[in-house]
Formats: sequence, C-alpha cells, structure tokens
Amino acid sequence: MAILVTRPHPDDEATALSLRARGFEVLLAPMLRFEPVAFDDDEEMRYGAVIVTSANALRGIERQLNGRGLLKLPLFAVGEHTAAAARSVGFETVIPAKGDAASLRDLVLASAKTKALKKTSPLLYLAGADLARDLAGELGERGFTVVTQTTYRMVPLSSLPRETSDAFAANQIEAVLHYSRRSARAFLESVRAAGVEISALAIPQCCISAAVASVVRDAGAPQVITAASPDENALFALLDRALRA
Repeated sequence: MAILVTRPHPDDEATALSLRARGFEVLLAPMLRFEPVAFDDDEEMRYGAVIVTSANALRGIERQLNGRGLLKLPLFAVGEHTAAAARSVGFETVIPAKGDAASLRDLVLASAKTKALKKTSPLLYLAGADLARDLAGELGERGFTVVTQTTYRMVPLSSLPRETSDAFAANQIEAVLHYSRRSARAFLESVRAAGVEISALAIPQCCISAAVASVVRDAGAPQVITAASPDENALFALLDRALRA
C-alpha cells in the first residue's frame, strides 16, 4: 500500500524521500507543472525588502539573481521551506513566517511597527501567476507600496500517471497528500477522467490547510483531514494519525 503525493516536481521528490525514510511506499502524481516566467525587474528601483510566498518564485529566477543587490535586502518568507530556498539562492537576511500568507503579512506589519522595516520603501513581491490571496492588496491597505513581479506559473496536468490510476483501481493506495487548492482541483478532475473517482476519494485525504481541505470535501470525499499547521511535518503527523486510526 502506497501514499500518493500530488505535490509538483521537484518538491515531490523531497517529500517522497522523507516518507520512505518513515517506512512508507510512495507513488508520485504531480498535479501541477512548474513553468518559469521571465523576470523583468527595474534595477534602479530601491526596494526596502522582498516578500515571497513560495519557493517556486525563487526557483524561477535563481540564475537572474546572481550579483543583484536584491540579495542584500531582507527577505520575508512564508515559511521555513521557502526560507531555506531563499538562503540557498544567496539571500543574506531571511525572516520566515509561520507557513501561510496571513502570518507573512503580520510579520511584515510587525517589522514596520518596530521600525525594522520602513513603509516609505516599496516591497518587492516575487509571486506566482495565480494567487490564492491578495497579499499585496492587504499590505497596500496598511500603507505599503508593493511591486508584484510574477516569476512562475503552475500549469494543471489533465491526467494521472498510468501507474497511479492502476493503483487506485486495485485499491493499492492508502492515503493522498494534498498541498494546494489548485493541485487538489487538478487531482479531482484527473481521477474523474480516469474513472477511479470512487476509490480515489474513499481513502484518507490529508490536506495541508483548511482551504485545501474544503476543495476535497466539497467533492464528496468522506475522510478529509487537515494538518494542525500549514507545513509538511504537521502533514506527516496527520498521516500517521490517520493510518493508525
């Protein structure tokens, strides 16, 4: 029996490695495909800080960051995973939030309140093409100027790998891990197209957040559970509890 990971590549490989270290069999079925978008930044703009809600935003422009002054700016990351990606591409000062956009917003606001960050300097938001939350608008309402630069897009995949659809048909998958609303929607469309919706939704659906869980629950899945916090360690703990139950 295997755990199905729907996370996009290459992050799915890291997840699989962690699961296998915990003794699980793993199947990979990325539901979104990463595509970089050309980075057209104004080098004359004097930013006060960088904000990032996904490691993919950095992956898309990693080569273009070499030698840029942006690397010397403080970077506010949505969570530890994104913070690690920021450090790996060369950012010197990285401040992680607690794993979601709301905590990232609050972290930026708190830094401004303590004068560690000046509202007079614009923020550079490195973002994806599809945003689940208007972080720039929320910060704008609180007096910040936010310049949003799209550096990547995630393209939904229309079908399951054959190995995955066969495993669902044979009841060889014991749980599914969901990481985003968009990948959850793509998963639902794919299992319907493959004719394995009933078996795919009958097993525990482990979701990284309540927002993701709502997508799967609305599709009729009876065993939808949500991690205690929006990070992978909490998702793994949720998986352990679900399978023990």
